[in-house]
Amino acid sequence: MPDSAPAVDAWPGARAHENYVARWSGPVARAFVAWLDAPPGYRWLDVGCGTGDLTESVLLEAAPAAVTGIDRSPDLVADAADRVRDPRASFRLGSATAIPLADGAVDVVASGLVLDYVRDRAAAVHEMRRVTRRGGTVAVYVWDYSGETQLMRYFWDAAVDRDAAAAAAHEATRFAFCRPGPLRDLFVDAGLLGVEVAPIVVPTVFSDFDDYWTRFLHAWAPAPAYARSLDEDDRAALRESLRQRLPVRPDGTISLTAGAWAVRGCSGA
Repeated sequence: MPDSAPAVDAWPGARAHENYVARWSGPVARAFVAWLDAPPGYRWLDVGCGTGDLTESVLLEAAPAAVTGIDRSPDLVADAADRVRDPRASFRLGSATAIPLADGAVDVVASGLVLDYVRDRAAAVHEMRRVTRRGGTVAVYVWDYSGETQLMRYFWDAAVDRDAAAAAAHEATRFAFCRPGPLRDLFVDAGLLGVEVAPIVVPTVFSDFDDYWTRFLHAWAPAPAYARSLDEDDRAALRESLRQRLPVRPDGTISLTAGAWAVRGCSGA
């Protein structure tokens, strides 16, 4: 669970996460690990490990010596430990701004879809740098809320067209730093070197409209919270507006994309 997250953004458990975005967080995590291209045998830290998508991707793709996952939620730490049964992986309580590791303890610090919800992002990146050895890598990825994360973008476009006040709840407004420029600045200001930013885009296919819509009824995040805040008539009107907007294929499937921005930097020579 993200560090210091407002209640509306907190994941109360693995099921809420699975109901909303977990189907695509795994493919994004694998693409992120491939982009980092770290040598085998490295020690990794997964900050805000959640249900273990990123840890699992590191184990499968990077041949690490060890991966430690930390999260503020005891439930998610337990879920990740139960899901990822690998002797190289361990999970413990911790937060992005208070990592329970010594200085220079790992070769790579990675964090996926977490920095959005950390109140003091600068402190979090400094803390990630602290536990990374000299010459190691600090890397983060966040959703591209205003661009290729079409699951959310279509929803908010329809919501704002009906209710201009909905724009205040839109992740693209609330998390305006989730763009290349602010991400690069965040890492440069933390003293990281050779900072790079890259896009990650994966396909997201829904079997039909209900497969898309029901994700906004059984999850905890800004868009589902907004949908549940509406009265029955307004929610039905939003639903129909979305049905008309989405690119539905003749067989009923809906093909969208999930996009993220990834940033990495070196902790120093």
